[in-house]
Amino acid sequence: MHVRLIAAALASAFISIAANAQVAVKGDPAKAQQLVTQVCAACHGADGNSAIPANPVLAGQHAEYTFKQLNNFKAEAGKTPERPSPVMTAMVANLSRDDMANAALYFGGQEAKPGAARNPELVKLGQTIYRGGILGKSIAACASCHGPNGAGIPAQFPRVAGQHAQYTSDQLKAFRAGTRGNDANRMMRAVAGKLNDREIDAVAQYIQGLR
Repeated sequence: MHVRLIAAALASAFISIAANAQVAVKGDPAKAQQLVTQVCAACHGADGNSAIPANPVLAGQHAEYTFKQLNNFKAEAGKTPERPSPVMTAMVANLSRDDMANAALYFGGQEAKPGAARNPELVKLGQTIYRGGILGKSIAACASCHGPNGAGIPAQFPRVAGQHAQYTSDQLKAFRAGTRGNDANRMMRAVAGKLNDREIDAVAQYIQGLR
């Protein structure tokens, strides 16, 4: 019982620091079709189901999250983007707020194709971490924020279910290294900073098979 209470407290602590939820996105997803075809489809697929493991699946992602990421990639005059990426910064350079909102809503309305885990040994460890965290490292369960089935919470936490393991692993390692820092209140940097490579890869494998 004592262990469960501690785990619950850790989970509550992580949830409570997400007070700065993204604002609701308003736009017209139908107007994003040309943009998606000309700019996004080559890397993310016409329906947001990326076939490239290094590029994220955008289908079914909460529009608020996608919209925030697109804005974070944008470089203001003389400033480094909040989420540095030479490729994405170039892609969003000429996009208006409406363009980004429409694209976020478009991809959010697409159906994500189910993924499948590929390493049974890592999946078992990943399941343990995702569902129960690592008490000895004061790491709350991933499910506390992203949900038991990886659906996330709109306007607060992104959907992760079925996401490419390589992309998830790359992002967790970027948070750990501090090369990605656009997480609310350093939440993901705090978590990833306590995970080793094997634990990160295990969580990523488990997430890829979530549906």
